Amino acid sequence: MDQILEQAIQALRQSRQIAVLTGAGVSKESGIPTFRDAIDGLWSRYDPTQLATPQAFRANPKLVWDFYEYRRQLMRPAQPNPGHVALAGLQQRYPTLRIITQNVDNLHERAGSTDVIRLHGSIAHNKCFFNCQGDPTPVDISQIEWDRDSGPPPCPYCGRWVRPAVVWFGEMLPRPMLLRALDLVTNCDLLLVVGTSGMVSPSSEMPAEAKARGALVIEINPDTSMISHLADLRLSAPSGVALPQLLNALTA
Repeated sequence: MDQILEQAIQALRQSRQIAVLTGAGVSKESGIPTFRDAIDGLWSRYDPTQLATPQAFRANPKLVWDFYEYRRQLMRPAQPNPGHVALAGLQQRYPTLRIITQNVDNLHERAGSTDVIRLHGSIAHNKCFFNCQGDPTPVDISQIEWDRDSGPPPCPYCGRWVRPAVVWFGEMLPRPMLLRALDLVTNCDLLLVVGTSGMVSPSSEMPAEAKARGALVIEINPDTSMISHLADLRLSAPSGVALPQLLNALTA
């Protein structure tokens, strides 16, 4: 581990353009359950397709809205962990570093990272389900009064449903974010892959794309993932352990 850590430190020192891809493992270290882990208790009788698709929302908007309110409640106590903080510190040291995240929480930003590229949206935000004023149509629900027991609030523009501003199963990723992410992974010389299982496309394909373009791929994950076989270096540790070690060594 010490030898691999030293190699990772040297790679960071020699890099000119760093990209970071983060997944659910980073958020889990802050106590946020993964999407599937959140489907427990009263929600365990539901299939994910009943809770996170446009079709499910059309069929039962209250059910889907209530599930996302439940997820928001689970996330509210969470605080950025040392891994989030270390990534923000790395960005201060390397101003062109950008984080591409699959996570829908705001912990990267709260830790101090800027210009985070959100592939799957933000659970803290909402939009019109019909994008009546353009795609997307953001809606601030704090300005809406409605019967919260009845389901989602009405869009202030068209009167129809408001939904969480996340990407559901069967939906395309936001094109501007996806294009920026692809540009980063194809032009970086070092890609840090942190806490992702590598099972969700198209982000799962990004490490291979970066490597094909000549980038060094470093994985940080206590568990073996679908990306592990691609990694040039692999730090088998939580992000909250490995990332501060890297940052501290660089700033020593």
